Parts: sequence; structure tokens; C-alpha cells
Amino acid sequence: MFAATRAASFAAKRSFSTSAANLSKVAVLGAAGGIGQPLSLLLKENPHVSHLALYDIVNTPGVAADLSHINTNSKVTGHTAANDGLKAALEDAHVVVIPAGVPRKPGMTRDDLFNTNASIVQTLAQAAAKHCPKAHILIISNPVNSTVPIFAEVLKKAGVFDPKRLYGVTTLDVVRASRFVSEIKNKDPKDVKITVVGGHSGVTIVPLLSQSGFEFTKEELDALTHRIQFGGDEVVQAKDGAGSATLSMAFAGARFANSVLEATVGGKKGVIEPSFVKSDLYADQGIEYFSSNVELGPNGVEKIHGLGEISDYEKDLVQKCLVDLKKNIAKGESFGQ
Repeated sequence: MFAATRAASFAAKRSFSTSAANLSKVAVLGAAGGIGQPLSLLLKENPHVSHLALYDIVNTPGVAADLSHINTNSKVTGHTAANDGLKAALEDAHVVVIPAGVPRKPGMTRDDLFNTNASIVQTLAQAAAKHCPKAHILIISNPVNSTVPIFAEVLKKAGVFDPKRLYGVTTLDVVRASRFVSEIKNKDPKDVKITVVGGHSGVTIVPLLSQSGFEFTKEELDALTHRIQFGGDEVVQAKDGAGSATLSMAFAGARFANSVLEATVGGKKGVIEPSFVKSDLYADQGIEYFSSNVELGPNGVEKIHGLGEISDYEKDLVQKCLVDLKKNIAKGESFGQ
């Protein structure tokens, strides 16, 4: 009853239509992991999803069986590496969400994950290029600054790269920023909208607090900026070696997936989310990917928004961001080529 009530509320709040024309298969790669399981649970509630295909190396049949008992309309299937499971999960997928990979541990940066996660993402990209070349690909696997370029290079080699349909999920940065600012200003987080641009790791994360409508002291700016940039470290340290952000990341990933579905099959106009995508904003400085607000439409990214007016403080943050971001992107492109 709880799931049915939640699903009904979910649909009502977003005014979803659920005709056969706007139902889609969604694949989650890495679905048995710490992010994958709660992410799949949230996607099971989305009335745009007709088939939820879960893939992981192990344990997905059990996760799928569990989720399949929830009384929403989507079918759930579980796939492993055996018996062409990845192919079965990907074929006919409209949206593919990828949280696969190893989590951060204390003392690790997202870049420390590169060697392991880069190979995982490359393998999944090769499979997606073959089995669902027109799907919308949502990459959560860290380091996003590098894994998105890896995926792009694999798709380019296969001749199926569409920059409008490849997204790095940076939504967690704006979710955190909204929460952290609301705590300081004693506001409801739903009323606190913070634009965050750049990348998805450390100093490449640039919150544009000057556009929030709030006033901050220099001390507040420094503290908030650092907390938004390194908020993931709080979770890693609090979990004491047991992993990194999973529940908040699942929430953010589901929000972005929901927005893509609303725009591509739900017919909703003016859907805007932040995302790390192929972008011209700083292409003149050799940076081909950048996260900013993007407007989504039936074919994916329709418009990439610029940064707008920013403060001198933020201009300095952007310049520091670009130095690291350029290196992160180059590392990913080199690996994927």
C-alpha cells in the first residue's frame, strides 16, 4: 500500500501521462550496488518506466525479484554477466543509467578510482554502442569528469556518438548545495535553488552562490564552497571505510533520470537540469565538456545555458576549475581512444 500511495503521489505531483506512447525501458547498470539498489527502487515508482532492466555482475536476479513485488506497472528483470545478460538488459533501452564501479574509500579522491572504473565504463560503453546506440546514457560512475569522455570516445569509434544523449550526472552537487544553504539560512530546501557548474570533483565543482538571492559573508562563502565541493568526503569519513555517498546519489540520479524521461517521452517542456555534457562554453580553452544547466527536450539536450553574471569570487573558482577539468577530460579521452 505504501508503494502504491507513493507512486500515485509521484505521478500526481508531476502530472504524468502514462499512455503506451510514453512508456520506456530503462536499464540500470550496476543495479545491485549501493547506489544501484535505491536508484532502482526510485525508478520503479516512475510511471514512465514500462520495463526496468537491472544488470550487475552478481545478485541482480534477487534485487529484481524483490522490486518486482512492488505494485507499480513496470516489469522488472534481473541480468548478470552470464548468458548475454548485458545484451538483454540494454536492447531496446530508451534510458541507461550507469552507477557501476567501485566506491570511494577514506583518503581516496574520485581520480583515484580512475584505473578500475575506467575499464568498467569502457566495457559498458562498447556494449551500449552495439545494443542501444540511440539510448540516453546517464553516467554516475566516478570520476565523471573522465568517465563521460571515455564513454564518448567509445561511441565515436563505433560511429554512434550523439552529444545530445550523453550526460554526466552532477545533480548531487545542486542537491547538496540546496541543503547546505537552507541549513544556514533556515529555509525550506525546496525554495533554495543553487546553480552549480564546472565538473563533479573537488575544485571543479563551482557553486554560483551569488545567484542564489541570499547574502553571504566571506566566511560563509568559503565554508559553503568548500563543503559543496568536498561534501562527498563527509559521507566517506562518516561511513568509516564502508563506502561513499549512495542514498543521496541514488536520489540525485533518480531525479535526473526522471527529468530525462519527462522531457523525452512525457512531453514536458522547459525541463532544466545541471549536467556534464559536451559543451562549447569553454571549448576555446580546449575544454570540450562542462557542467551547466541544460534544457532537455524530446531528443535530449536542446540548449546549454551559460553561467550568466558571476562574482569575482566565482570567476576565480572557475579558473581553478578549468585547470583540473582540462586534465581530467584529457585523461578520459586518452583512455577511451
